[in-house]
Amino acid sequence: MSSAFSHGLIGMGKLIYGFNVSVDGYIADAQGSIDFSDPSEELHQYWNDFERETALALYGRRLYELMSSYWPTADKAPDATPLIVDFANVWCHMPKVVFSRTLDSVDWNSRLERGDPVEVVTKLKAETEGQLEVAGATLAAPIVQAGLVDEYRIVLTPTALGGGTPFFPTLPSWISLRLLENRTFPGGTVLLRYEAKRD
Repeated sequence: MSSAFSHGLIGMGKLIYGFNVSVDGYIADAQGSIDFSDPSEELHQYWNDFERETALALYGRRLYELMSSYWPTADKAPDATPLIVDFANVWCHMPKVVFSRTLDSVDWNSRLERGDPVEVVTKLKAETEGQLEVAGATLAAPIVQAGLVDEYRIVLTPTALGGGTPFFPTLPSWISLRLLENRTFPGGTVLLRYEAKRD
C-alpha cells in the first residue's frame, strides 16, 4: 500500500449505525411503530450529543419523512422541553443526504441522492472528515452487507416485540465485532458500542 493511499485512509470518515433496538433485535414493530423506545432524559441527551458530533447523516425516505414531519417545528410546541428544543435545532442544521427515487425535494440542510447507496456512501466516507451516521434499517441494510459500517451503537430497550424491522439485515457472512463501551441508562436501557474488526 502506498504512503499516499495510507494517508488518504487516515482522513476517511467513520460510519456509525446506531438505533434503539428491542431485546429481540427490532428497531420497529410489525406496524412500523418505534414508540416502544421512548427514551429517558439521560438517553435523550446521549442521542442529542451523538447527533451534535455528526458531520453527515444518511437517511432513507421513510425515516426522513418521519423526522422532518416533527423536528422542524418541535421546538415551537408549548410543552417542548430543553432536550426537545436542543435536538430540533441540532437535527435541522445537521447536514443530511436523503436517498430516495420518489421525493422531488428535501429541506432542512439536506440534499437528495438517487444513486446506489453502497457506491455513494463509499464516496462520502472518503470525502467526509469525522463522524457519519446511517439512519434507518432499510437504508443501512446494503451498507452493512457491504462492510462499510465502522461502528454499531445498539441501544437495547427492555421490550420484546416478537417481529418487525430488524436492526441487522440478512448477512452474507459473520461480522466480527469488538466491544468499545457498555453503559446502562435509567429504565434498564443498555448501550452496546461495537467496532467492526477489520483484522
